Parts: sequence; C-alpha cells; structure tokens
Amino acid sequence: MLLEAERLHVRYGRIHAVRDVSVTVEPGEVVTIVGANGAGKSSLLRALAGLVKPSSGSIRFDGADITGLSAPARVQRGLVLVPEGRQIFVSLTVHDNLLLGAHARNDGEVARDIDKIYQRFSNLAERRHMRASVLSGGEQQMLAIGRALLARPRLMMMDEPSLGLSPLLVSRLFDLIGEINRDGLAILLVEQNTHMALEAASRGYVLELGAVALQGDARSLADNPALAAAYLGT
Repeated sequence: MLLEAERLHVRYGRIHAVRDVSVTVEPGEVVTIVGANGAGKSSLLRALAGLVKPSSGSIRFDGADITGLSAPARVQRGLVLVPEGRQIFVSLTVHDNLLLGAHARNDGEVARDIDKIYQRFSNLAERRHMRASVLSGGEQQMLAIGRALLARPRLMMMDEPSLGLSPLLVSRLFDLIGEINRDGLAILLVEQNTHMALEAASRGYVLELGAVALQGDARSLADNPALAAAYLGT
C-alpha cells in the first residue's frame, strides 16, 4: 500500500471537519474523493499533506508512519499536493514557478525535467519568461501540475483541479490526469465534477459531513442510485 490513512479526525476549534476517515491508495492507482461543498474533502487532503495536524488518527506512506512529519518532509518522500486555487506566484515568471517545485531536489536532472514539462505543455514553454499573471486559468492549472511534477511525486493529490475551467479545458485536464497516471503516478483526486472523477478513478470515497458515507469501485459508485441523485443529477 502506498498511502494508508486510518481513522483521521481534523478539528478547527469546535468545527469537526473530518470524522473517523480512513482512505488507502495503492501504487499507480487513481482514487477520487467526492462530496458536497463543506464535506471535509479539502481538510482531508490538507491533513494528508501535513498542512493541518489531525487531532487523532495515523498516516502511513510507503509503509512508514508520516503522521508527525512536516509538509516539506512529506514532499521529499513523494507525497505532493496540487492545492485548490492553484496558488501559483503570479509575480514570478512561469520558469521560476516551475523551479519552486524542484527546490528540495539536489540532483542534476532538474533542467531536463523542466524541458519535459515544456514539451508536455507547449503554452507554458511559449510563456516561460513571462509573469504567471498573464496565464489563463487553464494555463495556471497546468503550471500548478507541472510544478508538482517537478517534485518527482509518487502520489499526487489534486484538490478541485477543474474549478473555474471551461468544459473544453476540463476535458483536456482529465486527459492529462489519465496521461500522467499511465506514466505510473498514483493520484488522489478531490473533484467537483463527480461524473468525470468517477470515470477517471478505479475507486472512490463519498464524504458527507466529514465522514465516509459510501466507498467502493468507481463503477459501482457511479451506478449507485443515492449517489446519482445527490451528485450526478439523475
């Protein structure tokens, strides 16, 4: 098992955002977490990434307990988050934003990996010396993904990557998710587009009020009448 979180609880004062949640991700797997706004999805990812401390529970990555590790230490182990809202530095150039993704690396292959990002995202290559503020929303999302790839993750967690994108760009985004997964990268996906998330994933979890309400293989979840009525508009 690559990622194994057991009985996580996350609290913000009196707010109990994540309640007794357990999730797993195997190497090379795409797993999705869906649910309504406020269900605790982002809080769960932030806890897994080390950005918030769980009030209880444990997190193991590649067999090692990382519950007490800092966010940078988790990145170095290969657990990387593409945050909601992209959170790129718009005052920096596209190239400098990419370099930030490799800041913890000390190997000699960063330049080669950046070239691979430019080959994959030609729009970024054309704007490499421009400030990131000139990028469209879709290009900013590609930059955020490229920055994460430069950390050489083993598991990429993505928080609402399609938020604010046009239907055409959403389709391209999910093509990219499939492409990088076929390269061997495991993905844990929090996504508002439930239909496409379940199409992309092999398994999924449904959160309601911070707790797991449903879980199983993606096809069974997509065919579940209760889920379809709540999230798929049927």
